Formats: sequence, C-alpha cells, structure tokens
Amino acid sequence: MSFIERESMPYDVVIVGAGPAGLSAAIRIKQLEPDFDVVVLEKGSEVGAHILSGAVLDPSGLTSLIPDWKKRGAPITVAVKEDHFLNLTETGSQKIPNYLMPPLMNNHGNYIVSMGNVCRWMAEQAEGMGVEIFPGMACSELVYGENGEVKGVVAGEFGKNSDGTNGANYEPGMELHGKYIFLSEGVRGSLSKEVIGKYRLDANSDVPKFGLGMKEIWEVKPENHNEGEVLHTMGWPMTEDSGGSFMYHLDNNQVYVGFIVDLNYKNPHLFPYMEFQRWKHHPKIAKVLQGGKRVSYGARAVTKGGFQSIPKVVFPGGAILGCSAGLVNLPRIKGNHNAMHSGRQAAEAAVAAIKLGRSGDELIEYNQDLKVGPIGQDLKKVRNVAPLRAKYGPILGVALGGFDMWCQTLLKFSVFGTVKHGKTDAESTGKATDYALIEYPKPDGKLSFDRLTNVSFSGTNHAEDQPSHLCLTDPTIPIRVNLSDYAEPAQRYCPAGVYEIIRNDDGSNPKFHVNSQNCVHCKTCDIKDPSQNITWVTPQGGDGPNYPNM
Repeated sequence: MSFIERESMPYDVVIVGAGPAGLSAAIRIKQLEPDFDVVVLEKGSEVGAHILSGAVLDPSGLTSLIPDWKKRGAPITVAVKEDHFLNLTETGSQKIPNYLMPPLMNNHGNYIVSMGNVCRWMAEQAEGMGVEIFPGMACSELVYGENGEVKGVVAGEFGKNSDGTNGANYEPGMELHGKYIFLSEGVRGSLSKEVIGKYRLDANSDVPKFGLGMKEIWEVKPENHNEGEVLHTMGWPMTEDSGGSFMYHLDNNQVYVGFIVDLNYKNPHLFPYMEFQRWKHHPKIAKVLQGGKRVSYGARAVTKGGFQSIPKVVFPGGAILGCSAGLVNLPRIKGNHNAMHSGRQAAEAAVAAIKLGRSGDELIEYNQDLKVGPIGQDLKKVRNVAPLRAKYGPILGVALGGFDMWCQTLLKFSVFGTVKHGKTDAESTGKATDYALIEYPKPDGKLSFDRLTNVSFSGTNHAEDQPSHLCLTDPTIPIRVNLSDYAEPAQRYCPAGVYEIIRNDDGSNPKFHVNSQNCVHCKTCDIKDPSQNITWVTPQGGDGPNYPNM
C-alpha cells in the first residue's frame, strides 16, 4: 500500500458526525471554553441529510444543554397530546390501558419532531458559537499516534476509481488532529466499530443487539389527522419474531409511520420491509393513510442492547457518543435525549482534561458519568425488556418485561437481576430448511409500495465510479454458504434492495449482485449477515440518502 501524504489541521476536539450527540458535544465545549477549536465532520451532503429517527423527543437532554431552546426558536413545537398502545390482531386490536404502563412509558411533556430539522437548528447554534462544521466530509480512516492512541481522522478523500485506484481527479483529503476525537457516527459506525475491536472495549459488556427501523412520512386528509397523537402497536403482523410500530401525528397534516423489526429473528425467509408494508393495511392504520400520499421513506438500524451492551465508551485519544455506544431506550423508542446527554458529558470531561494539559489519554470520567448519570438511570430500568421478550416470546416475555419495569420503578431493583442477550443477531439466524416460507401480498401502490419505488423517495445517490462501500470479505460466501444454508437473507433483510441473486433464465448459475447505489446507510447488512461477511464503510462524502424532514 503506497504512502499518501496529506496536510493536517490541529484542533482541540474533532467530532465525527453532526447528529444530536456530536452537536451537543460541540455546543457544550464552546459553552465552557469559547476559545477552544472544535470541528464537526458530517458525511451527509448537509447537516440532517442522514438523520432518521421516529421521533418523539424527550427534551431533557436538550434542556440540560440549552435551557432556553423554546425562546431560541427550536423546531420543537408539537407537544404529545394523546398516547395510545395497541396490540394488533390481523383484523382487530386491543387497547392496552395506559395505567398498566410504568410511568417511564408516559409521553407527557414530550414532542413529535423531525430530528433532521432539530439537528439543523443545533448546527446553527453551534456555528454561532464558533464551531466549524463541514458537511459532505466522510471520515474514512483513523489516524494513530506513536503510542497507539487515536490522534485524528482522515476526511474528504475523493476521486477513487471503482477498483480502488486513484482517479484522475483524486483528492487525498486531510488529516484533522485533535487532543481528543469524538465518534458520534450513529448506529454501527465504521470508525466506532474499529476502535471497539482494536481496544477490546466490549470485553466486559454483553453482545450488541439491533433492530431495523423503517419510516415513511405521509400527508393525510385533514379529517384523518390528529395533531399530537402518538400510537404504538405490537403484535400483528409479527407473531413469532419481534417487531413493533409507531404512528405520530405532527403538524401540517403530516404523519410519521414506522416499523421496527428486531434483528434477532430466526426465520431467514422473513422480509422486514414487507412486514412494514403489510402492517399499513391493518384497519387501524389504513383508515388514517387512506386517500393520503407518502412523501418520504428511509431506514436505519436501531440499537436495542441497552445498559448491559454498552461498551467501554473511552479509548486512548477519544470517546464514543450517542447511538454509536448504543444508548437507545428500546421500550420508549427514544435515544436522542441520551445522545445529547452523552455529548454534554463527553464535552465536560474533555474540557476538564485539556485544561489540565492532558491529551491522547482516556477520558475515564466520561465513562463513569455515563453509567451513573441520567443515561445510566434511564437505561438500567429497562435493561431486561429486550432479552426477556427474546427468551420467553411475545406474550409471556412482554408481560415479564412490564413487571420488571414496574419493580425497578417502585422497588428500585429487579427480581431478574440482569438478563443476558445470548447470541448476536447474526448468530440468531436459522437454517432455511428449518423454517417455512412466508408469502407476502403484492404492494398495491396506494398504501404499500415496492422497495425500489420507496428508495426513490429517500433522495439516495452514490457516484457509480467509486469503490463499493459494501465490502465482502469472501465473495464466494453469498452463494456457497448463505444461499445454500440460509436462502441468502440479504435479498430480504436489506430495506433498499441492495442485494439480489441473479440467475439464468432456467434458474441456473446464481450470482450475488450488490446494487450499492441504492444503499440508505442503515447498516443492517453489517449486523445481520449470518456469515458476518459484509462490512459497511463510508462512501465518499455527500453520498447516500438526502432526507429532508426525517
């Protein structure tokens, strides 16, 4: 491998990712030390372009950072007015009374928001304080120092040919060095994955667990709209494997509809995207969407491992923030508040360290604060919900999870202790011959849509002459192993139709084809592939989805 000479720029703190965690960290550093040099690097074409979240926002994280966010005009205006939980059957539903839910599940005081727009507003606040923010700058590599610490990142490398060689207009990018490097890349970030492996940050934590979240924005008829209503459902169409859904009524007759499939599902014939499309035909959902139009689509992996799966969040030279560390409260379907708390806590630790003359070491104070502060308190109460559901099924497991949340709310302890997750999501995948095929109805083009049509509503674009950012460790495995053993589930688990099996007209000579241009950066393939043969890395900056209001 030839040596590439790059220019370098020094900063006090370099932040990878302009999501709620990274922007919170940048703002907090400037609040504490206005003269510190802080840069935020964002791979999306603009801040918010790659942000996808439900989202009902618990404002506690933002309030701790910017107490007067209302006065400053934050795009957080639709308060939750109604909160409903339903268990669906194929044609009917049972309402789950709110009084059966632990108080932590109450959405009173929360807001229905576009997190993309919240992040755009936070970026404006950060830039007004002197933070440098560079969108379209994918961070492709970590830069290590003489003592093995992370001292920077490579950002802005452009112009490679599809075979990996340097093209005629190749730009090597720059090295941005920092006294500390914050990784706030979201779920399954490629650099975060690298440091977790290199420094064995997960040696004392449980396996990480994930779900696949898919979301559409709809404009519905005024008579079907109820601003401020929040609906969560469980049950149909997911009966054995676990899934759940949401419908949030924001302003301007818009509704967010989304579906989350836990990626520990066993049946390799399961088609998560089609489960989402089928769910929209339930009478309770269809009556809201009928006569409306879908205006946007996207997908993203969701962390669901919880408290016991959080790795050590510091390494020599930096820290892991937000969803890169797995800070989502799964029963609440909320992680943005914890992302903001983590950004604030990491910033406070870094500022204190730099003022003492430290750099390149571990911000151990942040690691400690995360576990005992508001994040740890939020996640510890719900740590057993996901593993109990996986272990005991959709009825008993859910009941036990609810019982455990009440115990931890009222008695401050769990009768179960801390339940282990067991297998990774990739290891949970069963053999194709052990499970029945699942027949899915054809999308009708009114309530349900095929994948490629929906991907066109995500604004996704990748330059075709760059190397694929979906890397196969062994190109023979998809056909030789995954097709024969698992019916190659990549054809189904990808919510963007990236992976397909192409055959001759007579069905012979199957070939594995990767349509990397379709990728919406959900990272599901990196997580669920049963052979762990696919690695997601960053494409060149600015490529990927361009979400307007997700």
